[in-house]
Amino acid sequence: MRALSRLIQGRILLLTICAAGIGGTFQFGYNLSIINAPTSHIQEFTNETWQARTGEPLSDHLVLLVWSIIVSLYPLGGLFGALLAGPLAIMLGRKKSLLVNNIFVALAAILFGFSRKAGSFEMIMLGRLLVGVSAGVSMNIQPMYLGESAPKELRGAVAMSSAIFTALGIVMGQVVGLRELLGDPQAWPLLLASCLVPGALQLASLPLLPESPRYLLIDCGDTEACLAALQRLRGSGDLARELEELEEERAACQGCRARRPWELFQHRVLRRQVTSLVVLGSAMELCGNDLMYAYASSVFRKAGVPEAKVQYAIIGTGSCELLMAIVSCVAVERMGRRVLLIGGYSLMTCWGSIFTVALCLQSSFPWTLYLAVACIFASILSFGTGPAGVTGILATELFDQMARPAACMVCGALMWIMLFLVSLGFPFVMEALSHFLYVPFLGVCACGAIYTGLFLPETKGKTLQEISEELHRLNFPRRAQGPTWKSPEVIQSTEL
Repeated sequence: MRALSRLIQGRILLLTICAAGIGGTFQFGYNLSIINAPTSHIQEFTNETWQARTGEPLSDHLVLLVWSIIVSLYPLGGLFGALLAGPLAIMLGRKKSLLVNNIFVALAAILFGFSRKAGSFEMIMLGRLLVGVSAGVSMNIQPMYLGESAPKELRGAVAMSSAIFTALGIVMGQVVGLRELLGDPQAWPLLLASCLVPGALQLASLPLLPESPRYLLIDCGDTEACLAALQRLRGSGDLARELEELEEERAACQGCRARRPWELFQHRVLRRQVTSLVVLGSAMELCGNDLMYAYASSVFRKAGVPEAKVQYAIIGTGSCELLMAIVSCVAVERMGRRVLLIGGYSLMTCWGSIFTVALCLQSSFPWTLYLAVACIFASILSFGTGPAGVTGILATELFDQMARPAACMVCGALMWIMLFLVSLGFPFVMEALSHFLYVPFLGVCACGAIYTGLFLPETKGKTLQEISEELHRLNFPRRAQGPTWKSPEVIQSTEL
């Protein structure tokens, strides 16, 4: 209740969360899901365009190839955006980077909107690449911006709001893509171009809100601007203690320069942090949650859901993740990060096992299809419990101010590469393993739970400086306890 009261008092912080989210991870989820509804319409447009140019239609497998390229350019753009996020966050700051990022959205919306009029499916390809770049930037900078702006007792909940906006974007994309709205065969250019709306909302609201206080103090050295930002974010409370903690963090980073991404892998002082980032970042993409979304429609059809109602059932899957993202946002500061991660991956292992058994027995016991449907919803709920949101906090909490942008670049690039590989390899996995297609993902979920339990420290309620000191003790367990540690390796590093 105290945390909730603090959040209500800091209404500027709440507005900052909404402004950053609506043009940030909301765009990622939205553009991820809206491409499903116009699949057949865009394929028809591609074939008609090619026939108008050459006089001959495309073969079915070439139409499918063009469509696969359109879909896969999104994660490829996300990879470019993730690599761009670190330099942008350092040169422009967190808030300005999110604002500049909307240039990619505006260009993509123009390409989408005029693609049919211009008779160019290449414009759709380029637009998908650009919205992918935008998503890659925002998915890295938004958690960094919010995590640095939040007080320590709300940092986890605020950072997890990124997962809420991602799930909200997925659901809104599914809803807007309904046949009754923009899913009509003639409305698909408008559907794809609708990504401009959340971008415009962010451009209208975010300039009125403060920059990250940590960035202002530690990166820019502007104490007055930092204090002004804190006063706006926290309200009229006593800021002396928090400002003192920021000054301590600033002193620890004095003379330091931002790390380059590859430097994170070169120093033992960051060994546990980088390992956790790689293992749990990979687990989030390889745990099979996207598989559940991909397999949902076919399971729903086999379970007897009418074809016209399947799209509404799929909206239910996105709503499940949104619900659990909200619940986890409230629970993360009470239960901690480790509990949510261990619980989420353990439950996914359980439901995935039952899902596999249900698929194997569907020919003998038709009722097991309903069990498979229940497992899809349960697995998505479990994913939303912890892995969907907590994983995004790791780069913010496990790395200091000088390593955080590079860590976000590594985490983002890893996520997009994994998403691309899963999207590319899933059809082959499904064909090769048939009913046992979820078995490899079970191993990933189990490993994620085990690694979290054994190696990930709890960061709930700790300042970022306290987390850094604890991780140093874990990385160097045999060293005698001494004064507050400062890494000479960071001082020797070069600018990003």
